[in-house]
Amino acid sequence: MRNMLIAGLSLAAALGGQAPADNSQPVATPTYVEFNVADPARAKAFYGTVFGWSFTDYGPDYASFSVAGANGGFARATPGGPGGPLVVFPVADLEGAQARVKAAGGTVTVPVFSFPGGRRFQFRDLDGYDVAAWSEH
Repeated sequence: MRNMLIAGLSLAAALGGQAPADNSQPVATPTYVEFNVADPARAKAFYGTVFGWSFTDYGPDYASFSVAGANGGFARATPGGPGGPLVVFPVADLEGAQARVKAAGGTVTVPVFSFPGGRRFQFRDLDGYDVAAWSEH
């Protein structure tokens, strides 16, 4: 997980998240963690029991959670795999970030798409981590 955090901080800079001079939070700070799970209802029951989380359902294949300082979701997909949970970075210019990923040698694995919470795309970085960039608009 520490390596993922270090990679995430490097990605924040690559996506345009330069740290402000006043040392406040960078623009592209991770704000959303998405878990691929075999059964979202089972994952909700587990994490609801363990942490007391509540959820918003977006159909049978997706549920999101929001807790103090963290947001995330459970997507019906094959669990596990390279990189673990999908880290999602907020960006102001989604198309620009996608172009920068390509220019830097990354691979766009899911092009920009819309969903009820905004728009995003997914990519694989140079070390094989699966990452996403997101925008509300």
